[in-house]
Amino acid sequence: MNKPLFALILALGIGAIATMQAQQAPAAASPAPAALNDAQIAHIAYTAGQIDITAAKQALQKSRNKDVRAFAEEMVRDHAAVNQQALALVKKLGVTPENNPISESLSKNAATELNKLAALDGSAFDKAYVDNEVAYHKAVNAALSGTLIPSAHNAQLKSLLETGLKLFQEHQMHAEHLARQLG
Repeated sequence: MNKPLFALILALGIGAIATMQAQQAPAAASPAPAALNDAQIAHIAYTAGQIDITAAKQALQKSRNKDVRAFAEEMVRDHAAVNQQALALVKKLGVTPENNPISESLSKNAATELNKLAALDGSAFDKAYVDNEVAYHKAVNAALSGTLIPSAHNAQLKSLLETGLKLFQEHQMHAEHLARQLG
């Protein structure tokens, strides 16, 4: 099976979910957040994929490190393929992805991070980009396994998310290896 299945779409939404869960954990008396529906999960996944594509394209413009560039090319390829598959699935199911606070938060946080990375060059950029990818994929994997997959109601969406989790775990390992190389 081709690596890019749905992992891309999930990446950004997952980080936001993990952040929201961490912020809500200390407030035990707070009511639980509203459950996500499949249309919201699809939007989170797509948004996450687009964010990682944008970050990878920035890396391709700024980095001269062959390993960082190869990783960024992998992120663009895999996430674009996953987004295409996700769009095909939501069209098949007749679901319109639904914007929500998590996908909005993902977009806002991604814009901030892209601005930070834009101010860096050379090895400083490479290290910051790869470190961000490690953290991003850790958060995405946690959100996928802890929130998005359990919240998905449609079996096809759930299966796509599970496949995405496997791919994102590979991305995380690749990013961690690259981070060790960059020191």
